[in-house]
Amino acid sequence: MEIPVSGYMYHSNDSDPMHSHYVYITSWDGRQMQMPTHAHEMRGATTFDMGHNHSFAGRTEPAPTGVQHTHQYFIFTAIADGHIHQIRGMTGPAIPLSGGGHYHEFSGVTTVDGVAPHSHRYSGRTSR
Repeated sequence: MEIPVSGYMYHSNDSDPMHSHYVYITSWDGRQMQMPTHAHEMRGATTFDMGHNHSFAGRTEPAPTGVQHTHQYFIFTAIADGHIHQIRGMTGPAIPLSGGGHYHEFSGVTTVDGVAPHSHRYSGRTSR
């Protein structure tokens, strides 16, 4: 008997190569497995390059609550020196907080934009 199952696999960073992934089932035999989701706020400023920097603020895409996860994000920077950049990527895994909840670290490089084409680096932590 075959039962259709769908879900996703998450790398656990476990040092044991025989147990290095977790599997989370999202549907079983055609029934959706309801998992609560959540998102985080992101804000910060890029590095100072080409005589300016850019601020940014936005939210991550939703991800499952209660299991190890990451979030994708896509944000436009504020205008500086007459142009904007895109910030796009994936956060690191959830980092637990002692009082409950968690945050994620993020970092990357913006798109190349501007009259004199250039990019900026960015990094930070999401909200709780």
